[in-house]
Amino acid sequence: MRGKVGLVIGLSVGYVLGTRAGRERYEQIKTQADNLWNTAPVQKQVDKVKDFAKSSAAALPSTVWDTAVKVTKAATTKGTPGERLDAALKTGEESEGDLQKAAKTSAKAVKDAVDDGEVTVDSGSGA
Repeated sequence: MRGKVGLVIGLSVGYVLGTRAGRERYEQIKTQADNLWNTAPVQKQVDKVKDFAKSSAAALPSTVWDTAVKVTKAATTKGTPGERLDAALKTGEESEGDLQKAAKTSAKAVKDAVDDGEVTVDSGSGA
């Protein structure tokens, strides 16, 4: 309950201060933020993130999705419940190699990006 009250107070103070500053200050802050976003160092990092996202590290989620779709289709085919289960299990086993390959490729892409300094890893406590 204390957290909710604090949140409401914080929002109220922010609103009052924001309305006192007015539209002119808002536009000034927005312009400064846009200028910062368009600087070369920021755009360099943006390009690195885009390149990383396009790399093979993105292969794993699509492979998992494709496998899930295949297994679901196999499990919903015509037949007895046992036949559908067998079809789903067979499809899952057939896709195992694809999943392992995509996981290895993604892990290698992440490791290479970290080694190249393109991506940093937070080694915090995880709390």
